Amino acid sequence: MKLGPQIAAVVTGGSSGLGEAAARAIAATGARVAIFDLDATRGKHVAHDIGGLFVSVDVGDDASVAAGLARARAQHGVERVLVTCAGIASAAKTVARDKATGAATGHSMADFTRVININLLGTFRCISQSASAMVDLEPLADGERGAIVCISSVAAEDGQVGQVAYAASKAGVAGMTLPVARDLMNEGIRINSILPGTFATPMLTGLSRRVRDALAAGVTFPRRPGDPCEFAALVLLLIEQAYMNASQVRIDGGLRAAGR
Repeated sequence: MKLGPQIAAVVTGGSSGLGEAAARAIAATGARVAIFDLDATRGKHVAHDIGGLFVSVDVGDDASVAAGLARARAQHGVERVLVTCAGIASAAKTVARDKATGAATGHSMADFTRVININLLGTFRCISQSASAMVDLEPLADGERGAIVCISSVAAEDGQVGQVAYAASKAGVAGMTLPVARDLMNEGIRINSILPGTFATPMLTGLSRRVRDALAAGVTFPRRPGDPCEFAALVLLLIEQAYMNASQVRIDGGLRAAGR
């Protein structure tokens, strides 16, 4: 799909990090971009910079996503592009022991459920609601109606200690890519997932120094965190390359994360 002023796009989690990089790259093609996020201050700033629209949306809530899509479509028309970057991280082991007493405590199910609801269910919630409108769009010259790019993580394959909720959520995103592509194959809608490694984003800086060092140590080359612009370039490729479908693409400098 060729991006440009004729294309409307929605980027969830577009206020910062990889989502912001994707939103800026898509907008640079002339496409009309709506940013869905809960960080209104940052989101409005980014939207103003790119000539787009900010909509406060909680991807963990059906009604919030529906309302956000309605507002974006009222201004930009029905989106042909959806990029799902909204996500949260967590750091908790399946069972943890108190250092002082040795008492064991199981992973908080409330925290586990929160991560799954945002990262996995939130991604599918946006896919389902967006694709429901994409299917009625007039096909483009090549028969394509839409392109979806989902953000998984290398944690889906190389989950580390304390990443059980996050890894499970991102494995779910990667795992549903092929069946969703097959569900939509007769509608002219493609879907691909990206599995980013260590990138210089706020989510990375929020991790402990020990975890960040462990991730960096596993990078083959170049020995550095990825630049969000490198991620954004892959997003554009997956949108514009019509023969990319049902793929799970790692972008990680050859990272294979160790257990810790």
